[in-house]
Amino acid sequence: MLTYPIYLDYNATTPIDREAADAMLPYLYVHFGNPSSAHPYGRAARKAVDRAREQVAALLGATPDEIIFTSGGTEANNTVIKGVAEARGRGHIITSAVEHPAVLEPCHVLAARGFDITILPVDAQGRVSPDDVRAAIRDDTILVSVMLANNEVGTVQPIAEIASIAHEHGALMHTDAAQAVGKMPVDVRVLGVDFLSVAGHKLYAPKGIGALYVRQGIELPKFMHGASHERNRRAGTENVLEIVGLGAAAEVARRDMAANIEAMRASRDRLREALTARLDGVRCNGDPDHSLPNTLSISFQNVQANVLVERIAARVAASAGAACHADQVTVSAVLAAMDVPTDYAMGTLRLSTGKMTTLEEADEAAQVIAAAVEELRGQDPN
Repeated sequence: MLTYPIYLDYNATTPIDREAADAMLPYLYVHFGNPSSAHPYGRAARKAVDRAREQVAALLGATPDEIIFTSGGTEANNTVIKGVAEARGRGHIITSAVEHPAVLEPCHVLAARGFDITILPVDAQGRVSPDDVRAAIRDDTILVSVMLANNEVGTVQPIAEIASIAHEHGALMHTDAAQAVGKMPVDVRVLGVDFLSVAGHKLYAPKGIGALYVRQGIELPKFMHGASHERNRRAGTENVLEIVGLGAAAEVARRDMAANIEAMRASRDRLREALTARLDGVRCNGDPDHSLPNTLSISFQNVQANVLVERIAARVAASAGAACHADQVTVSAVLAAMDVPTDYAMGTLRLSTGKMTTLEEADEAAQVIAAAVEELRGQDPN
């Protein structure tokens, strides 16, 4: 019988919530209609899509007509960045050095097309300084895009303050909230953003579905061209099955937010305390005061992360914080931007807990990881 390891990679993806999966089932076999069709099959599908839009909007503090369903966070990010660029024709874009490739790569593409891109640094905790935004912003700045929470180290950015600066100078504000939604309260009005990206598979919805919040009154060129789906904002027959799953997952996340935060923080803290108590030469990365409740970026001095991940793989599923390739390890762009010392950065794990991670799993995982680190350092694990 196959025994799976303890899963500590929830920032990579999450299982589908049972309530979300149950909500999806009728749309596999019974309610299979096209939402654009006028007959009862189509009307049932349209009602489900509308309901899911309301559920996602409620989680974000938005109105339903501000929500566009996408194929995921990557499409949402590209829609905003390329869309604003297309609408303006030229101009300056500000982003940060710790963004996901789904933000940085579109910016690089635009740079090759003549747009001016400023990539801001971060401090040692991975935080963007609003003062740096203020210093970089210009009269021709069209967009500021800074993620809400970092996928590697969990640092939460001061988005409301950055958005205020952007708006003072006539720029639009986008935040990639893929890692934040479902793990912390996210309210678009409080944040003051014009655009916000959601990835369903980060909050216990299926892979291949996401959402984009577009503030009322803002028009974006279509990213997908064709028929007039999604209020003529994104062409293509709606992915009803997964939209229903995203809506249900959003409702569960909103309902259970406080309990889930408490559970994730408890298991994350248990991991950190156990590992730092047992091992020397350990460094925790990120902002301890402004961080996701589930994310632990932890570095082990003089250990290679790829070897460590392989050593623990049978019992613990985790990600290397360093960038692992077939035969070498390089420091990740995020850790490099934070100036994490190389002898620590090369041995970084990203441990991300979920709402169902138990304290017993955290204890066992810590023992497995600590023993592996000691072995790799040539110490007696006993």
